Amino acid sequence: QVQLQESGPGLVKPSQTLTLTCTVSGGSITTHYYYWSWIRQPPGKGLEWMGAISYAGSTYYSPSLKSRTSISRDTSKNQFTLQLTSVTPEDTAVYYCARNAGALIAYWGQGTQVTVSS
Repeated sequence: QVQLQESGPGLVKPSQTLTLTCTVSGGSITTHYYYWSWIRQPPGKGLEWMGAISYAGSTYYSPSLKSRTSISRDTSKNQFTLQLTSVTPEDTAVYYCARNAGALIAYWGQGTQVTVSS
């Protein structure tokens, strides 16, 4: 059973960089042909896919967030990381990591609340 767990700060100040890490257990992030995504849900809004890193290490980003988003991985720790720069209060959301194969998301982390506030 694949399990994903997000970790990171719950509170970030405006203009700072948000860094979240997803730790994966029960499966390797290098296993063909899975993709590992970051998805967020602002309060009162729908889910927003932010980006993903593939089993091979290729990265893909939402066009609307591409200029501020970076996803990387540490295969030795079976983790992948999201960095979101220049955050504003509009980046306040529950952030999820997930494993997908194509458009099908089979596994989600429990989500972590991030609030951007001074």
